Amino acid sequence: MKIKCVIIDDEALAIEVIEDHLKNFDNFEVVGTFTNPLQAYGSLEQDKIDVIFLDINMPQLNGFDFIENLSYNPLVIITTAYREYAVKSFELNVLDYLVKPIPFNRFLKTINKIYQQVHSNSTNSDVSLQQEPHIFLKVGKKLVKVNLNDILYIESLKDYIKVITTIGDYVVHKSLTAISEELPQSNFLRVHRSYTISISKVNSIEGNLIEISNRKIPVGRNYVKIAKERILNNADEIEN
Repeated sequence: MKIKCVIIDDEALAIEVIEDHLKNFDNFEVVGTFTNPLQAYGSLEQDKIDVIFLDINMPQLNGFDFIENLSYNPLVIITTAYREYAVKSFELNVLDYLVKPIPFNRFLKTINKIYQQVHSNSTNSDVSLQQEPHIFLKVGKKLVKVNLNDILYIESLKDYIKVITTIGDYVVHKSLTAISEELPQSNFLRVHRSYTISISKVNSIEGNLIEISNRKIPVGRNYVKIAKERILNNADEIEN
């Protein structure tokens, strides 16, 4: 089933940019676009929406008032030209805050946040979880869907990362911090300034080394305690 979304912005060009970005993802369906937020309410009540891309400064009704008057809680992505509303936005539990003009690389991070939220908390969405949890990686000019369960670990390569999976490796122009924020913390853990691992893929721990698929990964001194606790707790949960 598609992830249903609407775009609400008083600028037609801003709507067009988001629509163009969304065309890269088959799972998303834009069921409506609105330049008048009041007109959007009728559509939202008739057909429950999973995600709203919402501007803040609009005539008649601003984005914050719009959120507070919704009768249910879809995922909300704020899209605005102003940075100063970020704090207030997150107080209203928006999923992400995008500053215009919205570059595709930043938009991709939002898409991965949406996927993570949809898969981790299906009660907040009408989306059927028929697919495995996944993220999209921009590899060169291509978007590659990678199932989270296939990821073994991720290595930092200065301005790039290498995502090592059970079916192949992908080099992506992104920081380790950025990709780590997009992954569910329940199964992914930063263990070194240069490594994030999938906890469930750990085969053994010896000193400050973790073994995953016959590869030794160092654990940074500042990460040793929490890494061992998380890995051992995960093993106990599996056994129980």
